Amino acid sequence: MFYEPRLGHGLPHDPFKAIVAPRPIGWISTLDRQGRPNLAPYSFFNAIHSAPPMLAFTSESMKHSAANAIATGEFVFNLCTHALFDAMNVSSGDLPEGANEFDAAGLTMAPSAIVKAPRVAASPASLECKVTGSMQLRDIEGQTVAGWLIMGQVVGVHIDATYLVDGRFDTLKAQSLARCGYRDYAVVASMFEAARPSDR
Repeated sequence: MFYEPRLGHGLPHDPFKAIVAPRPIGWISTLDRQGRPNLAPYSFFNAIHSAPPMLAFTSESMKHSAANAIATGEFVFNLCTHALFDAMNVSSGDLPEGANEFDAAGLTMAPSAIVKAPRVAASPASLECKVTGSMQLRDIEGQTVAGWLIMGQVVGVHIDATYLVDGRFDTLKAQSLARCGYRDYAVVASMFEAARPSDR
């Protein structure tokens, strides 16, 4: 099968998000200009640089998290795990502006060290970020689309020591979650290690 997205795929469901998978879940916490907390998951999310550490998330419209991050210049990424799935799912709901997703999901907020936005206290790891740039996306014709890209530099890292084993963050122990398209998710339940040719 081959198709051009502009002409449609002819399938009952769009395969794009299932093909580009699994994707880390960007569980993003922010504050709005009035200081009200917001928490929402984004499946278009990933690390984009290592030195300095940077990451980015895309909002397919100007939603609260994107607007808050751009307005305040700050956000926090909270690692979502299998144990936190239900809370994460609740936080994906379409709550009105100013509503507190932490409260709706039964989550405790923890203070950050550098940015003002709170963290998810139960998350094994959280990354405090300062916004380095944002842009409305454009297609190949140069036309703007609804999506916005927000990039941030990690300025603070919180790790629950429970998940540090022999000096390494134990992803398997954390059981990190990923989005796999449609309404499907994956949990890190097995891993393997492999050397690169340059390691020899």
